[in-house]
Amino acid sequence: MSTTNLAIAGGPPVRTKPYPEWPTADERERELLLEVLDSRRWWATQGTKVREFEAAWAGFHGAESSIAVTNGSHTLEIALLALGVGEGDEVIVPNWTFFATVAAVLMVNAVPVLVDVDPDTGCIDPGAVRAAIGPRTRAVIPVHIAGSVADMDAITAIAREHDLVVVEDCAHAHGSTWRGTPVGMLGDAGSYSFQSSKLMTGGEGGAIVSRHRDVLDVARSLSDCGRRPGEWFYSHYLLGGNYRMTEWQGAVLLAQLERFPEQQRNRARNAEMLNRELASIPGIHPQGRLAGCTSQGNYCYVVRVEESDFGLDRDTLREALLAEGIPLTMAYPPLTRLDVFSDPDGLSPRVRSKRGMSDFPSLSLPVSERMADTTLWFTTSVLMGTEDDARDVVRAVRKVMEHRMEIPSRG
Repeated sequence: MSTTNLAIAGGPPVRTKPYPEWPTADERERELLLEVLDSRRWWATQGTKVREFEAAWAGFHGAESSIAVTNGSHTLEIALLALGVGEGDEVIVPNWTFFATVAAVLMVNAVPVLVDVDPDTGCIDPGAVRAAIGPRTRAVIPVHIAGSVADMDAITAIAREHDLVVVEDCAHAHGSTWRGTPVGMLGDAGSYSFQSSKLMTGGEGGAIVSRHRDVLDVARSLSDCGRRPGEWFYSHYLLGGNYRMTEWQGAVLLAQLERFPEQQRNRARNAEMLNRELASIPGIHPQGRLAGCTSQGNYCYVVRVEESDFGLDRDTLREALLAEGIPLTMAYPPLTRLDVFSDPDGLSPRVRSKRGMSDFPSLSLPVSERMADTTLWFTTSVLMGTEDDARDVVRAVRKVMEHRMEIPSRG
């Protein structure tokens, strides 16, 4: 008879039943998509669904309006351009984020300046922001990692002091708030993504929100070939592109937004339970959340693994949990490790010649490197079911810790 307990060593897994699938959809998406199909107005310029979604998304944020576009990379680019960021400007970016954050800066011909992150939340470190400000600094992009909100009191105070613009990267933060205010409405513009893994999705898509009417007006024009609402179709007032969302995406996102509040409440309940339970396991540290973060969107559920206390390194624990039926995604590598910045062919000579770009691989940003190497990212599906579903994460982590000596040698 086998005495093996861990699934990675041949034992029975904690969980054999799949977690809820993502994305979720029901008859509401089908109904709205068929409305678009039958209308023959699949183009947002002629249809109604994108405009309806923009109004609903603006209302969700307490904003006057929002701009729906192709994806969450273009939202960052358009927001920077609408705020006048461009050639020669420096933009402060956290080293622990998805590539699109830094790529957007380069795409508008500005210069990214990488800084470290807070060791508890993984969000941009305000002290590092202040230290990185120079005569050419024009903007800062705080990224709300896994929905945990960056210290927006400190970031906005620094921005006011140094006349910087703030573009919030809210790709992970649908439903996150800071002192009751939705993220995206704290800085000068907010960028949202509706890519397939996000908490609301149209497969792709993005939206821009802002407190400033003039910023939204420019963003609207930039996203629609430089046009202005109400003007002749062939009048072009800015050098804009075609970044319009389709009616198909607008229809799906309308349905997604309708069910989002209840999904958000359920995810929050499960995340709060996991925070309590996992924190009691030696070496497991749930992602921190600042007091000002009054709601967290939970794009995924993040913990940091302290090998000396838990008894296993992050990667071994990850493999063991996957075998137990617990879904995980990969943590972001730090930007300084990306091939595009180390491969001589990764950047054009013009980009590589920008101040500091060639130094990226040699930068020492130890906190973001440690976060990349020691965090586990559980997919949001672990939060989408019942509390008992979410508790399987706790059961699996405890099981692996208790039976860690059974794990086959990786040597």
